Amino acid sequence: LLHSMDERVTVGLITNTTVRQGNLLEWILLSPNQPFDQPKYVALLRQFQEFLISEYEQGRHTVLMIDEAQNLDLSALEELRMLSNINADGAQLLQVILVGQPQLRVMLQRPELAQFAQRITSDFHLGPLTLDEATQYIQHRLSLSGAAENLFSKEAAHMIAQASSGIPRIINAVCDAALVYGFALHAKKITINIV
Repeated sequence: LLHSMDERVTVGLITNTTVRQGNLLEWILLSPNQPFDQPKYVALLRQFQEFLISEYEQGRHTVLMIDEAQNLDLSALEELRMLSNINADGAQLLQVILVGQPQLRVMLQRPELAQFAQRITSDFHLGPLTLDEATQYIQHRLSLSGAAENLFSKEAAHMIAQASSGIPRIINAVCDAALVYGFALHAKKITINIV
């Protein structure tokens, strides 16, 4: 997604979601490389509003992506809701994309977050990969890393898909471990025995 963003989009990415109450705005300002030296929340908020308005006036759109969003607490989500109210000429100046584990979906269904949930315009849940999808995923990850050929036998890939229940994060961990063991064994291909 980051690589496919238009050059007129300013992206802020937050991957550290174990923020304490009150310093989320500092992380938000830091994400698009905005300096902040104001100790007061009101001054930080004003600085962020001015940044959003400046981007809007330059024809730019601002997107804030938050990874591992299931770790945000209720006060942080409420703060995000309030920041999403910032607008100019009736245009919303900030788009927030939350990415997280299945717990995020459960959390957003809490009654306290009803107003936040009403602002969600679209959501997508990635379910487990099928056997074929997991096999293609393994090959895709290998090709991204520069592998010229498939390093996993078909049987090994199928075993990984089944053992991981199709969860990409687990597929990655098992493949990484199998590659380390394969390297130690000087194996040309990762077989079912290595997995």
